Amino acid sequence: MIERLRASGCVFAEDEAALIAETARDAVELAAMVDQRVAGLPLEYVVGWASFCGLRIAVDPGVFIPRRRTEFLVAEALRVTVAGAVVVDLGCGSGALGAAVASEREVLLYAADIEPAAVRCARRNLLAWRGTVYQGDLFAALPERLRGRIDVLLANVPYVPTDEIRLLPPEARLHEPQVTLDGGPDGLATLRRVAAGAVDWLAPGGRLFVEMSDHQASLAAAVFREHGLAARITSDDELGANVVIGNI
Repeated sequence: MIERLRASGCVFAEDEAALIAETARDAVELAAMVDQRVAGLPLEYVVGWASFCGLRIAVDPGVFIPRRRTEFLVAEALRVTVAGAVVVDLGCGSGALGAAVASEREVLLYAADIEPAAVRCARRNLLAWRGTVYQGDLFAALPERLRGRIDVLLANVPYVPTDEIRLLPPEARLHEPQVTLDGGPDGLATLRRVAAGAVDWLAPGGRLFVEMSDHQASLAAAVFREHGLAARITSDDELGANVVIGNI
């Protein structure tokens, strides 16, 4: 199994083999899972979960796979999240961000995504923290009673420019839904929509957290300011992560 995985290009073949062996229920399933991985299916889809902030997050095929660099966004959000805060994971995918925050703080947790597969997956992941997941397009998915009450708004929205999707690793480009990757011509199309609505939905003193690439972070901060949000950028060189934080 290790030899097959290594020959297919898996850099960490031993670790992946151990995870697959741990997950498979019998020899038939083990062989099928190895075949899937050798064919290029992301490991997280093969085993059915991703490791994120020390949690096992269920990830179904067709749902965006949480990245390790996004753990920095969670860490920054936890700096200001207090018990009882209203937390919304917007464009939640698997619900990984909301789950990670709720695992560290007792909060009122809500999430939303436009993709039915993501909503189903997030509902499973957030069940332990009594999170409520809505289906719909960004703020339109949320109940009106949350308007002006959100203390922490997590929005890891797509930010890859359309023309650069072809440059992504095959695992992302070929297997993850394009809607979870494509941020429009400059990568900031969805971010602009989030920034435009944030002022109405954030509570006084509430904060918006988004992830951006190195060259987009300053542009995203400018978008925040255009929509009435104060903005600052924080970075983690080890993770290669940039988080833009906006507040009223």
